[in-house]
Amino acid sequence: MSFDTIPHITSKLPDVGTTIFTVMSALANEHDAINLSQGFPNFNIDERLKDLVKKALDDEQVQYAPMPGRLDLREQLAAKMFVQHGVALNPDTEITIAAGATQAIYSAIAAVVKAGDEVIMFDPAYDCYDPSVRLHGGVPVHLNLTFPDYRINWEEVNERITPKTRMIMVNNPHNPAGTVWTIDDIKALEELCIKYPELIVLSDEVYEHIQYEGEHQSVLKSEILRPRSFVTYSFGKTFHVTGWKVGYTVAPSFLTTELRKMHQFNVFCVNNTIQAALAEYLSTGSEWMQVAPFYKEKRDLFLGAMKNSRFKALNCEGTYFSLFDYSAISDEADVDFAKRMTIEYKVASIPVSVFYKDNTDNKVVRFCFAKEDETLTKAIMKLCKI
Repeated sequence: MSFDTIPHITSKLPDVGTTIFTVMSALANEHDAINLSQGFPNFNIDERLKDLVKKALDDEQVQYAPMPGRLDLREQLAAKMFVQHGVALNPDTEITIAAGATQAIYSAIAAVVKAGDEVIMFDPAYDCYDPSVRLHGGVPVHLNLTFPDYRINWEEVNERITPKTRMIMVNNPHNPAGTVWTIDDIKALEELCIKYPELIVLSDEVYEHIQYEGEHQSVLKSEILRPRSFVTYSFGKTFHVTGWKVGYTVAPSFLTTELRKMHQFNVFCVNNTIQAALAEYLSTGSEWMQVAPFYKEKRDLFLGAMKNSRFKALNCEGTYFSLFDYSAISDEADVDFAKRMTIEYKVASIPVSVFYKDNTDNKVVRFCFAKEDETLTKAIMKLCKI
């Protein structure tokens, strides 16, 4: 038997390489730069939540959780949604705990998208959307948000829907744009779903609690949208614990049934210890209500001080990211500018063109301000010298 040859593998994602997040974080480490690229906090989490994780360990909550998630956690989430949106959810049949929102999104797509189905998404878009659709034989249909306000052109959406359109993916508050929906956006999506009754909505609402003005316009509030929507959420974004990779999906029972078929053969279940801690944390407090004021202070600190720089701030209505136009500083491509800024000025960012299928370059970079005030102040001093 000869071992001179190896199997030939045809990549399912031949155009996917190392993500820009990994590239920029590695570059920041190499050059000892302040890392405002990847979206994770660098401050301590609530001590009470830490104590509840320790308690869950002491209580031996270390074996497999139920496949859909712990019932006590799903019940607390149903109670939270009722307080938040006035929506009565069935924790048994409409809430599923996921291994982070990325896995939740993947499972939702896997549940309903078949070969040849078209899925509309809006660029700049989070990088997991397109590959997840393609892996299941779907056809991503990329529509660019308007620039510089980053809004959906609903007339264009209507024009691009075909008999093959199965799903529309939306993100509110939007990463990386930092924009939030108005009631007019909800109404526009409702009109489309009335016109095209087979359309399924996948709404990524992981930054639901990081909106600075007005009321979060979740699709769950709509009697028209809720019965046809998957809605994904993230504990990591809300409680500053991104490394836990725990989130959840809300969907009507017929969609949840199909979602769980994918979920059980993907991860089956999610960390039981962390679920136990989160269930008790939600049952004995409402810290989620304090997230927006907390980040608003950081946003105002960052944007206020950056007025002294040559960068031009764009809208920042939600998320813990802010976009800046650097066209007054350089005409370099955004990837080149971001790398040079990391190497020469010791602050890492994310070039926004990487969030576009067509690599649209508007000379914009994204900074994450979910950092200690001291870290932000040091970064601002460096950025103001550019």
